[in-house]
Amino acid sequence: MPHFGWKPYVPVAKRRAKADREMKKLAKQGRQIEPVVIDGTKIARTFWGEAWCKHLEQYSDYANRLPRGRTYVRNGSVCHLSVGKGKIEAVVSGSELYQVAITIEPLPAAKWKRLREQCTGQIGSLLELLHGRFSNQVMQIVTHRDQGLFPNPTEIHTQCSCPDWAGLCKHLAAVLYGVGARLDQQPELLFRLRGVDHQELITADLDPTRAAEGAGKGRRLATDDLSEVFGIDLDDEFTPAPRKPPATRKQTVSKAPTATAEPPFAPTGPAIAQLRERLDMNKSQFARLVGVSPPTITNWERKAGALDLHPDHLKCLRRVSTLTESEAATRLVRARR
Repeated sequence: MPHFGWKPYVPVAKRRAKADREMKKLAKQGRQIEPVVIDGTKIARTFWGEAWCKHLEQYSDYANRLPRGRTYVRNGSVCHLSVGKGKIEAVVSGSELYQVAITIEPLPAAKWKRLREQCTGQIGSLLELLHGRFSNQVMQIVTHRDQGLFPNPTEIHTQCSCPDWAGLCKHLAAVLYGVGARLDQQPELLFRLRGVDHQELITADLDPTRAAEGAGKGRRLATDDLSEVFGIDLDDEFTPAPRKPPATRKQTVSKAPTATAEPPFAPTGPAIAQLRERLDMNKSQFARLVGVSPPTITNWERKAGALDLHPDHLKCLRRVSTLTESEAATRLVRARR
């Protein structure tokens, strides 16, 4: 029976079984396979994932093909998807396995500078940024159709190995939706995709004096955020031991003070550098653990004398100074979630 140039329909289950076999072969060859798995019918559930999908749906250029893409990504047809700096690579299961490559132009420097200026003082920590916990004003800034973080169709260049001549085939549409699902788990990938450093939007550590005075909501790293970074309850797990009653004058004169208890961590540039090296972390990792930006760590380590830090930062550093290398690594993994 002729099919008039179109390949015969292959049921989804049969396509997926074939795709699974092929992807297992690639995995055995050493290729890291990262499938997109959708739980239920909703593709994205977090701020960044939903914002990405809604942004795509604003453009009439994509309107006809996006519905088929939603179906493909929901039924597990995106067998592999990786996001790098300015590029997306994927494998999509159709009548065959199709290779998809998408390049995204970097965010223009002038636009990124304007975004940073507009967000100054309004995003208090890495957790607030990646979890999308900020004001409606900031949301409108970062998701603005023309001036925000998301690329427009002229900045998206697509390629698929399928025979469909359309500018955006269903396989490409599925991959674009798959990026939204991936941002649910790793929102920092959006910044990597646009070639910018998300740490530059964080202002929690820029002016701790004003933060203490309440001059900018969200500048301080809240206690709840500190608990989430460390995966513990600060009030319960780090309650200071009760102080011993003061010694009498006679005891003070006749006995030297005990040296059993170690003094609290004294923040100086060399001390912070030594602590970071002891935990075997680079500046980016250590900054994430402490809840500040990498440039802040650089500035701290350059200073020789005692640092006059915000109380939240000092408390954080002292908690970190009590950790072993393995404990710090565990906290870092939790901070990335």
